[in-house]
Amino acid sequence: GYREVTLLGQNVNSWRDTDRSLDFAGLLEGVSHAAPEMRIRITTSHTKDISESLVRVIGERPNLCNHIHLPVQSGSSRMLEFMKRGHTREEYLDKIAMIRELVPGAAITTDLIAGFCTETDEDHHQTLSLMEAVGYDTAFMFYYSVRPGTWAARNLPDDVPEAVKKARLQEIIDLQTAMSRELYQRQIGTTLEVLAEAESKRSSSQLMGRTSENRAVVFERGGFMPGDLVQVRITGATSATLKGVV
Repeated sequence: GYREVTLLGQNVNSWRDTDRSLDFAGLLEGVSHAAPEMRIRITTSHTKDISESLVRVIGERPNLCNHIHLPVQSGSSRMLEFMKRGHTREEYLDKIAMIRELVPGAAITTDLIAGFCTETDEDHHQTLSLMEAVGYDTAFMFYYSVRPGTWAARNLPDDVPEAVKKARLQEIIDLQTAMSRELYQRQIGTTLEVLAEAESKRSSSQLMGRTSENRAVVFERGGFMPGDLVQVRITGATSATLKGVV
């Protein structure tokens, strides 16, 4: 049978039962108890809705994955207002601090956009400083392009030159790559529980799997098969993948 399930939604933590008697924290706790042998992952969360009760459940239940994807898009409160994100930079950092306190060791990932409408150099530097303050595991990173039909397309000028968008995006990518590499290298020498998912693309003698924190690990398969939970000692790392032995 399956060893991991993901509760998925564009804003999964805004879920409520139809009569509002149960919120997402209650649902997640119930699923965790109903399937105690299964790893349970959630994605994606939104800053304005992620609650202390939800984060506390993630920290307390052993089969809930220690990974929270919390898109921010920009580190500038001015840009967040233009994007209608519903929170400020400071409110986002408060949620990060809560996660760090209640789920020690949690992996936090995000989405980032460079060059959104009216973005200045200062706004961009605010994004870089936020990245450093949070210490993301990884990020999905893009530069802004107009999407017809959206509020931004109707109401805001796409006034950041494409060359500037690309340059800012490259700075974001370079910073995140360096931070990811440093974080992954700190895992060398540790032993992690990995759910084997498939053969490695490079060799049938290796398996690829993921930790509770959603970190990719490649290791010699030995007698293990996809679906097995494996204790893997980490011996090497890149900015995107851990390497290990059983």
